[in-house]
Amino acid sequence: MLQRLELKIPPLLLVLLFAGMMWLAAPLGALPLPLSLRQGLAGLLLVSGATLCVLGVLHFRRARTSVNPLDPGQATTLVSEGVYRLSRNPMYLGFAFSLLAWGLLLGSAAALLLALLFVPCIQRLQILPEERVMAQRFNGAYLAYKRRVRRWL
Repeated sequence: MLQRLELKIPPLLLVLLFAGMMWLAAPLGALPLPLSLRQGLAGLLLVSGATLCVLGVLHFRRARTSVNPLDPGQATTLVSEGVYRLSRNPMYLGFAFSLLAWGLLLGSAAALLLALLFVPCIQRLQILPEERVMAQRFNGAYLAYKRRVRRWL
């Protein structure tokens, strides 16, 4: 069943779905952290996440390759510079950081757990299928890149 969903749900929509579920789950468990600490950590995560997303898109634009996550076969260039030296998926990492920030702002352990569940979900529905396409499209260059750079961090 999950295979039918691969590359079908726009990643940003998946982020919004998780954010909504986190908001609904927020009353289920309070975090025992002071508000000022939660806000500070959330701010740091949000700025980091947004920066990763923007830099990821900018590197794709500079390489003049497709940013369409639903059709990775449109990629014309293997981007491995800049932020892509740190993570093979900086945009998805940025989304995960943003969801963690949201969970901290909600002050909810249940919301943070849902943010963590975003990672295996995006990995199964988006990243693994993208990796299969990239391996076919860019052969040895992608496999070498995959050996050099971790999927997340």
